[in-house]
Amino acid sequence: MRTHKKLLLSLLASTSSLLIAPSVYAAPVVLELDYEIPVQQNQVAFVPFAGDSVLSPIILNDLSRTELNVTSKDLPQQPRSSSELTETLPVWQSLGIPYLVVGSTRTNRGKIETTYEVIDVKSGRVLQGKQSLSADNNQESLRYAAHVIADKVYELITGTPGDFSGRIAYIEETGRGKDKISRLKVMDADGENARTITEVAGSIFSPTWSPDASRIAYTVQRDKSYPLIYVQNVSGGAATVVTPYKGSNLSPSFSPDGSKILFSSSFEGSADIYEMSAGGGKLKKLTNWPSSEVQPNYAPDGKSFVFVSDRAGFNKPQIYRYEFGSGRTTKVSNSGYATSPQFSSDGTQIAFLSGRSAAIMNSNGAITANLGSTGIDEAPSFSPNGKRVVYASTQGGKGVLTIKSLNGGESFGKSGQGIIRSPVWSSSPE
Repeated sequence: MRTHKKLLLSLLASTSSLLIAPSVYAAPVVLELDYEIPVQQNQVAFVPFAGDSVLSPIILNDLSRTELNVTSKDLPQQPRSSSELTETLPVWQSLGIPYLVVGSTRTNRGKIETTYEVIDVKSGRVLQGKQSLSADNNQESLRYAAHVIADKVYELITGTPGDFSGRIAYIEETGRGKDKISRLKVMDADGENARTITEVAGSIFSPTWSPDASRIAYTVQRDKSYPLIYVQNVSGGAATVVTPYKGSNLSPSFSPDGSKILFSSSFEGSADIYEMSAGGGKLKKLTNWPSSEVQPNYAPDGKSFVFVSDRAGFNKPQIYRYEFGSGRTTKVSNSGYATSPQFSSDGTQIAFLSGRSAAIMNSNGAITANLGSTGIDEAPSFSPNGKRVVYASTQGGKGVLTIKSLNGGESFGKSGQGIIRSPVWSSSPE
């Protein structure tokens, strides 16, 4: 719905904190503008950056999948900077959109330099001043730069860092039995730019990112061999075996500083939780119950970890917390069947499987969100800011990655070539 108005705008000297040089008028200036004003429900107006055709679509796509309600349509002007709004700010204010994003790109010594501003439309103030970013002139660097800019724009408006520049690792399986091929893949958080990190004849399980997003630890099981944990640099190179033990070595988890790894292993009998250096070496056994203890996951502060145990009875797995300082163990989950715990980055939430349904609970075990049945026995993984989760499911016989907003943003799916398993979201690369 739109209203058509002829605006008589009396523009007086600006006393706002807009980062421009305000004009001083001897008398009011009257502009007559014939403009069709749309009735807007959006919070952010995004003007595609001047001189750019690569970054802007990615930034707009990222922001459009949040709760912000972003638009680039029906805008009265295409400014490239706040200084171009000297006489037209009242027109933007009449739209009722709280925030305006403008910017431009240029080439400098082979680099693409981007400057951009987030403007509080009501006051004309530029939030934290002009922002700038330089990137190499290639697709990979420009995609990453666009995600970083989207992160910053989101943070300037909401106060919470964005989650667009982190990446998602996942497993894609094709074939069965001896013909099964498993690929460890990594894609951008918008579901694009997928590439294969490693491929094996056999199975890959439970990938996990190092805190700086430079390495991935994962388990490989080939035909007639024990499951072994490998650590590999995402940028390339050979993977290193860190658990050469004759047992099921599963579910690695990096410590918050990246120096250690938790994992479960059955090489001494029933499965227990161990801790070791991220490069392998001497083990420290942390659990010693007669039951099976698996799927450890460090708390973000490194003072504890959660894990799964069937000590309550056969087929009644529950989630427990182990405290490093005291060695004390306490039960966390309250549901009848709870597995695959993964902390949010602030430690206040735990994603897990409640039976066959992906769910989220708080640190006291109360379920705060139920995401429904995924069809695969795997839990969701939080985005870096905890506002979204990614999980795998099967739809129509195909594997699907679903990225779901937890606060009103758009959710979307990405299908794969085969079965998709164990997606996990990284922090932003350093």
